[in-house]
Amino acid sequence: MSFPWAKQYQPTSAVGKWMDERLPLPRFIFGALGPGYPTPKNLNAFYNFGVLAGVALVIQIITGVVLAMHFAADTRVAFDSVEHIMRDVNGGWMIRYMHAVGASFFFGVVYIHIFRGLYYGSYKPPREMIWMLGLVIFLLMMATAFMGYVLVWGQMSFWGAQVITGLFSAFPVVGTHIQTLLLGGYSPDNATLNRFFSLHYLLPFVIFGVIVLHVWALHIPGSNNPTGLDVKTEADTVPFHPYYTAKDFVGLGIYLIVFSAFVFFMPNSLGEPDNYIPANPLSTPAHIVPEWYFWPFYAILRAFTTDFLGVPAKLWGVLAMFASILLLFLLPWLDQSPVRSNNYRPVSRILFWVFVAVGLLLGVCGGKPAEEPWVRLSQILTAYYFAHFLIILPIVSKLEKTKPLPGSISEAVLAKYGKGGAAPVAQPAE
Repeated sequence: MSFPWAKQYQPTSAVGKWMDERLPLPRFIFGALGPGYPTPKNLNAFYNFGVLAGVALVIQIITGVVLAMHFAADTRVAFDSVEHIMRDVNGGWMIRYMHAVGASFFFGVVYIHIFRGLYYGSYKPPREMIWMLGLVIFLLMMATAFMGYVLVWGQMSFWGAQVITGLFSAFPVVGTHIQTLLLGGYSPDNATLNRFFSLHYLLPFVIFGVIVLHVWALHIPGSNNPTGLDVKTEADTVPFHPYYTAKDFVGLGIYLIVFSAFVFFMPNSLGEPDNYIPANPLSTPAHIVPEWYFWPFYAILRAFTTDFLGVPAKLWGVLAMFASILLLFLLPWLDQSPVRSNNYRPVSRILFWVFVAVGLLLGVCGGKPAEEPWVRLSQILTAYYFAHFLIILPIVSKLEKTKPLPGSISEAVLAKYGKGGAAPVAQPAE
C-alpha cells in the first residue's frame, strides 16, 4: 500500500546511487522492511510469528542442505546413513536434531500465525490473496514434512508412507494408479525413497518462493491490526524499522532459547520411539501415528467408520480430511461480517475459542489409538468443525451485534493507554 507520508529511499553514496540505478535491492528492502514501510502502531506480540516462521524455514533449509550431503536415499542404507550422521559426522547430531525439532517448531509457529489471522479477521477483504497464499504454504509444508518423515526409514516412517499413500486408493478408478505413481511401485521401496528425497529437497525452495508472493501481497493492502481498521492517517502508523524490528528480535530471542532447550535437552520428545527401529515390512507397529502436527487431520480421517450413501467410509474420511483444509480457502466469503477483529465481535470471540478447543481435542484424538472413546469423540468434534465454518459462522456473521468501532487505530491506542501511557504516538524516523 502506498502511504504518502512514507519516507523515501535516498542513496547518499556514489556506490549506493550506482546500485540503485542498476539493481534497486536496497530500495526494495528499505520499502519492505525499513523506515519506508509504515505499519499500524498497535501490532501486538502475535504479529511476530510471521517473522518467526520465516526464520524457521531458513533453519530447515540450511540444516536440510547439510543433511543431504551425508544422507543416502537407498532403502538398504538410509536408516544407517541417519545413524552415521548422528554418530560420525562432526556436529551431525546437532544438525539432525535441529532439523527434526525445527519441523515441529515451524508447524507450531505457523499454527499460531493462522489462528491469529482467524481471530483478527486477516482473511477478510482486501487481504484474501494473502490468506490463500498462506494456506498454499501450509499445504506445501504438510507435503514436505510427510516426505521428510519417510526418509528416516524407521518403522513409523515406512508404515506411515504405507498408510498415507494408501488413502489415495480410496478414490474410484484412479486411486490405485495415483498410489502407484507416488510410491513408484506397489509398496514403499527404493523408488519411493528416491521420489520423496527429491521432492523433500525441492519443496522448501518452492515454499520460499510462495512466501515471497505472500509478503508481496501483504504490502499491497498493508498489515492488518488488532482493531481490524484500515490505516487512515500518519498518526495511525510507525515505521517498521526500528519499532517492529526491535520487537521481532525480542521474539526471535525467546524463540531461539526455547528451540535450543528442545534441541539440546529433549530432542526426541516430539517424535515417536518406533522410528528408531529400522523399517520392517513384515512387522506392523501396534499403533501407527503421524507426527503431532498432523493429528487433528488424522482424527478427522478416522472419524468415518461406516459406509454412507454407497460411498465407503475410507473415501468419506479422505474427502473430509482434504475438505477440512480446502474449506479455509472459502473463509473470506463464509464470514460476511463487516467487522474484522473478534475484539469487537463478542459472540464470534466465544466461538473462536470453542473452535480452538475443538482443534486441540482433535489433536489429542488423532494421537490416540483408533478405539473408544476417541473415535466417538473424533466424530463429534469433526461434525462441529465443519458446522463451525458452513453453518454457525455464516449465520453469526450476519446476525451478530458488534461493539462500536473506534474512529481510528490511533484513537484505539489512546483509549487503551491514554495520552501519557506506555504506548508512544511515534512519528516516522527522520
